[in-house]
Amino acid sequence: MRKKSKVKLEKSKYRAEVRFIRISPSKVRRVAKILKKKPYPLALATLEALPHKGARYLKKVIISAVSNALYKNDKLDENLLYIKNIQVKEGPRMKRVWVRARGRADQLQKRLCHIAVVIDEIREAGKK
Repeated sequence: MRKKSKVKLEKSKYRAEVRFIRISPSKVRRVAKILKKKPYPLALATLEALPHKGARYLKKVIISAVSNALYKNDKLDENLLYIKNIQVKEGPRMKRVWVRARGRADQLQKRLCHIAVVIDEIREAGKK
């Protein structure tokens, strides 16, 4: 009979995900690259200053992830949270017909994306 190994569970990560957003993933990645590993208050201030359309969607997902974290653990401090990881994946493409001259047609692809944000707590140097 085999022994069951005791695996230490990693501290839970708090996350939020939104799917099927009607924006190209490359436009959202441009903004997401700026926000990785930043503290939550700084990331929020950065998103409010950016004029990009992807910044609005990222702001909503990050706020949702932080509220999920605060709901699961009420001892967390909002100012000690940071964005651990942001993933922007490509979703399915909506294919539409684009009518051209002389009875021709081209295919127009409208891209969708999925955004996943992982929030974690900043650990102090003395704590383990």
